[in-house]
Amino acid sequence: MHEPKGRYLSPTGPRGFINDLVHFAHKVPSAPVSRTFNVSALRDPRIRHLSRPSWSCLFMKAYALVGSEHAPLRRSYLEFPWPRIYEHPYMNCALAIERTYQGEEGVFVGLFRAPEQQSLVQLQAALRWYKHEPLEKVGFYRQALRFSKVPRPVRRFLWWSTLNISGFKRCKRFGTFGLSSYGALGAEQIHPISPLTTTLTFGPIDPVAGRVMVKLIYDHRVLDGAFVARRLREIEEVLNGAILDELLKDPGPAPAQEPPRNVEPLLKPHLPGLAPPQVSGFADQPAVNQRSGAAEPA
Repeated sequence: MHEPKGRYLSPTGPRGFINDLVHFAHKVPSAPVSRTFNVSALRDPRIRHLSRPSWSCLFMKAYALVGSEHAPLRRSYLEFPWPRIYEHPYMNCALAIERTYQGEEGVFVGLFRAPEQQSLVQLQAALRWYKHEPLEKVGFYRQALRFSKVPRPVRRFLWWSTLNISGFKRCKRFGTFGLSSYGALGAEQIHPISPLTTTLTFGPIDPVAGRVMVKLIYDHRVLDGAFVARRLREIEEVLNGAILDELLKDPGPAPAQEPPRNVEPLLKPHLPGLAPPQVSGFADQPAVNQRSGAAEPA
């Protein structure tokens, strides 16, 4: 009697995309910094908000607002033709989104251009679009699926060239920071890896105390731990400040029954009225907090 044999599968589709991402993420000397946030003040306003923005949208915009004030968070390390650091004029978020592809769950990436300049309603509409629109109708998903069928040496070269030659193309196609969370599943990531300069992640939110562990994983070639720790403190302040104010002042429209069909302009790199922040140099200068007008102490 013969034993049943297994089968070999080709890592195509989202599995191939993740394999390529992990290949280049392993080249980044990353380290995590964590901080416990208190977000209890946001729970009820978020639930009462008519569009009920997800926690990912709240964290995304809070981090983007902090990044708009601190240029190092918009920088990327490039290796070719010489080692250098590129500074992008605004934040781009690459959000990990789980979708079903050919009967299996897979990870796709939704790109959000300049979330600091969008409302929570706009961000939530774009997120619903990324989560519910047919895969073949989302340009970035469609490109990732097609690209996974290209021979691996060609794929790896194109990944490498995008990450290391043009800073603008790198940030446009991959984002300036990543966002990934298993908090809704009751789990927490220990040290997620990414080829980007920073990745923000948060765990489950305590339903009673409203506390949550938030981590910012950073590329040590671009940033240092003390700088990242101070930025985590500011993200918490923005969540309980500007983000809370927006939830309270802007009730938002009622959520649509069908996936939105008009959010494509939000996903383009050239947003109407896009206002890049003032680009700072590399000299050691006190960072001015635009929310308070005070210079940050060293």
